[in-house]
Amino acid sequence: MKHRGKVSLVGAGPGDPGLISVYGMDCLSRADAVVYDYLSNDELLCHCKPDCKCIYVGKQAGRHAYSQDQINEILVREAFENQYVVRLKGGDPFVFGRGGEEAMALLGKGIKFEIVPGVTAAVAGLAYAGIPLTHRGVSSEASLITGHETAGKQDSDINWELLGRSTGTLTFYMGVRNLPKIVDRLTAHGRPGDTPTAVIQWGTLNHQKTAQGTLQSIVEKCASEGISSPAIIVVGKVVALREQLRWFDNRPLSGRRVVVTRSRDSASSLSRELKRRGAAVVEFPTIEIIPFEDLGELRAAISRVGDYAWIVFTSKHSVRIFMSELANQGKDSRWLSGVMIASIGSETAKRLGERGIIPDLIPERQTSEGLLEAFTSANIGVDGMRVLIPGSELSRGVVFEGLSKKGAQPHMIPIYANRTPEYTADQIDEAFSGPPDIVTFTSSSTVKNTLSILRAHGREDLIPRLGGACIGPVTAATAAREGITICVEPTRPSIHELADSIEQFFLRKESS
Repeated sequence: MKHRGKVSLVGAGPGDPGLISVYGMDCLSRADAVVYDYLSNDELLCHCKPDCKCIYVGKQAGRHAYSQDQINEILVREAFENQYVVRLKGGDPFVFGRGGEEAMALLGKGIKFEIVPGVTAAVAGLAYAGIPLTHRGVSSEASLITGHETAGKQDSDINWELLGRSTGTLTFYMGVRNLPKIVDRLTAHGRPGDTPTAVIQWGTLNHQKTAQGTLQSIVEKCASEGISSPAIIVVGKVVALREQLRWFDNRPLSGRRVVVTRSRDSASSLSRELKRRGAAVVEFPTIEIIPFEDLGELRAAISRVGDYAWIVFTSKHSVRIFMSELANQGKDSRWLSGVMIASIGSETAKRLGERGIIPDLIPERQTSEGLLEAFTSANIGVDGMRVLIPGSELSRGVVFEGLSKKGAQPHMIPIYANRTPEYTADQIDEAFSGPPDIVTFTSSSTVKNTLSILRAHGREDLIPRLGGACIGPVTAATAAREGITICVEPTRPSIHELADSIEQFFLRKESS
């Protein structure tokens, strides 16, 4: 008989990946297989092991990838084939999540399971909309109600008469399609038509939308504002508190859609900065970083690192690959104790700091030209000195040529390649339809690759409509030459400054 594994039914929360519990995240990090839902955020899968088997079983209104019985069979099968399985469910497994049915199916096969609670939409979605579920003097009770009952049922299990008489907060899950029926039944059983009502779509995510009105007006409000599923309906006096307690959807970049074109492993820092300000971020990586398999030249340079006076790191990728190779040789940062370190960019310096290395030189202007200026302004002589520059095969020769003119002997070693990812026409349209409010460019390569991708799929007409936010004058000049309108160019080329400048741009736009 095959070994029986264990299944954790984990609540992922309603959307914001930061709302999963610490233990839920721990479960993900240990899983051999993850069976995940439509409403569980894909970002959470980044925390899985590289060899973790991820199985999508998403269900949307009217479109089921798998039936519930099939999902149960998958869980049983994976539990027999893997030692540890996580069933990642949107919201909470036991709040309209059918977690009980899945647990019973596992129990019937003798498979161990555990329940890891998640934040449910009636708590998180309302909180992010600025609507308390209960509030002293306003509502002392709350009801969680399904918005759609099993098709074909003759009698409703919902006590509409009791709900109609209630003065507490009513929250309906998955009920947008049945909103007119819900309104009719509540008003028919005594709920006043002027009862404050709201519908919250995509709660806790930065593209969250909230339609607010009364029982009488909410159907029309949802139609005019384009509200659809997934959404939660809330009925009660607490809805009126939203005008005072709104905090999430009135941040500086709320309602703004921003495309981030950095490489996938670099996008997160900029995305976090923008999301914190309320932007709906679309990550559209236009650079793929591929370390070279043959690092023989770098290996040799590391072995005789004492021959170099300086090492110049031009990106965080160069730090990662260099330090990985250093570790492969059984060495750590102490091996570099006799060498001066220069870093272009705050992110590069941060990655060095994580390895216990504080750069000796960080230019104020975080560009290749800025580095050369820093050597001059700090009165650092490099005449006759050997300088190691590990970096991209596409690295501009500005540093190499500039140091050569100063009398140095620079040694540039390509250690990774920049490739342009492939996209389908549908993926391009999803990212650039609208078009987005702004597109961020952090290098000339991100500009050129973005336009190359658009042109390859016949989307040239989008280019003149793009507003660019560019780090540094070189990137801005490249974008301008290609016909992109430059909306934002921070005075200091850093991720934080770029996000700040984007925020200020839209604030000025709104006030003008």
